[in-house]
Amino acid sequence: MTDAEALKRKIKICMFDQYGTVVDMQTGLWEVAVDFLKAKGWKGNAYEFVTWWRRTHFENSMIDALLHREHMSYREIGHLSVRHVLTRARIDHTEDEVRWLVSCIERLTCFPEVPEALARLQRKYKIVVLSNGDPDMLEAAKPHHGIPFDAVISVAEANAFKPHRATYEMAARKMDVAMDEVLFVANHEFDCVGAKAAGMHTAFIDRRQRPFARWPHQPDLLLPSMTALADAMA
Repeated sequence: MTDAEALKRKIKICMFDQYGTVVDMQTGLWEVAVDFLKAKGWKGNAYEFVTWWRRTHFENSMIDALLHREHMSYREIGHLSVRHVLTRARIDHTEDEVRWLVSCIERLTCFPEVPEALARLQRKYKIVVLSNGDPDMLEAAKPHHGIPFDAVISVAEANAFKPHRATYEMAARKMDVAMDEVLFVANHEFDCVGAKAAGMHTAFIDRRQRPFARWPHQPDLLLPSMTALADAMA
């Protein structure tokens, strides 16, 4: 772990993952899935369905990144993943329903503590999003999360998904800062590992009290909430 006071002297930008870190993806999609699955007559657990959906999306985005071919959009990966999970669960569906489910990602709202915590941080640093989402999806999300970020950056500009190092390097160049002048903040271990390996400082928001694996790229800060991040860094 790194001393927060030392980080304060160096950091110019706090850069955030959006899905699952700023906005509550699991709860938001669960609220959508409950009614959708009930209408379909599916008797399974809606929360587990969303977890399955999100894991499938993550796996497919990693496959896309490892192919080193033309970057597939987040929305396309979403359609591919939702369609697969619905088919595996033997839930009848239309393509319009697949598209609608993925579009709900654009309307997710913040975790309760996020607006106040980010407002405190923004008094001292620029606050920026670096997301795997598509540019138009991130633009559509702005009125729903309501956070006045200084910049919102999509990995599409790097032609890869996080945790590819090119995504973090592109974001630092775009903001005209050195890699070690960025504190990258995420609720996802893979994202913290990717950012740290690329040369950024990292903060892991451990809302679910999970152990961080023994990667050589450990987070500089391990905190239970965004409020705790603001307490440490603001």
